Amino acid sequence: MKLYDYILSPSCYKIRLMASLLGVPLTLRPVDFHPGEEHLTPEFLALNPAGTLPILADGGLLLTETSAMLVHLATSAGPDWLARHDPQAAASEQQWLSFAHRLTASLGGARLCDMFQRPGDLASLQRQGIMALRELEVRLFEQRLRQQAFLASDRPTIADIACFPHVVLAPDGGISLDPYPSIRLWQRSIRGLPGFIEMPGIYRRHELSEEPDPDAANETAEQV
Repeated sequence: MKLYDYILSPSCYKIRLMASLLGVPLTLRPVDFHPGEEHLTPEFLALNPAGTLPILADGGLLLTETSAMLVHLATSAGPDWLARHDPQAAASEQQWLSFAHRLTASLGGARLCDMFQRPGDLASLQRQGIMALRELEVRLFEQRLRQQAFLASDRPTIADIACFPHVVLAPDGGISLDPYPSIRLWQRSIRGLPGFIEMPGIYRRHELSEEPDPDAANETAEQV
């Protein structure tokens, strides 16, 4: 499989991370997204008229949506990452894949404005991002009450990988994760998975600070 990739892109990182967790080798084709805007050249617009990254090529299959790439990788090499064993979990997984698009638009948009100086209403994007984080915090707190550490199940699914990068990189858009202990516990669970890989700004669990206090997570969820 060939991935058209930008090292600082959370969306590209989702695919690199999923492939690593599954043990799927990728051929990376680096793209000069910033400042070169290579993704907007005629060559790349012929591959993806939307002008977005990543792009995944697998034989005659060309995918330009990250959710579709995650499904393709899991279907090909790790069906246990799909929540098909339980209709409720499968529906929840699909809902969180849609939620990931909201994270890209809000947290990702704030990051582009604040870190890459792209045009946009930073304050509005930050407000939207905080609303999404509060929603995620409540859901993860409810999952913890069910003794489940992940979004859609008692084990990680593609839903977790879809949501993880933009959440972890929220501080790049000026949004602190300190008020969200359930989110930070969830992050630790993902960072500790075998095969986890890093990107700039996202590191392995052993480099993190002390684990959040579960009692603090309970109090925060009640306040949210």
